[in-house]
Amino acid sequence: MTTRHDERAILAQFSGRSLSLDQASQTLRVSRRTLYYWIKEGRLRTVRTSMGSQRVLLDSMRSGGLERN
Repeated sequence: MTTRHDERAILAQFSGRSLSLDQASQTLRVSRRTLYYWIKEGRLRTVRTSMGSQRVLLDSMRSGGLERN
């Protein structure tokens, strides 16, 4: 079982290397619904915050070829 301290350590590790779903959808110029499909398909990786929200890992945006200029 993950403790709150462990969750904070995990999130701190990804600090600056993840985006909220809103930020990711704006960056990729797609809807939040599209992000959810991509997450389900494995095209994007996320981490969950202690409050239950998801953050998209920037590495998964780059490695999946989803990053737009």
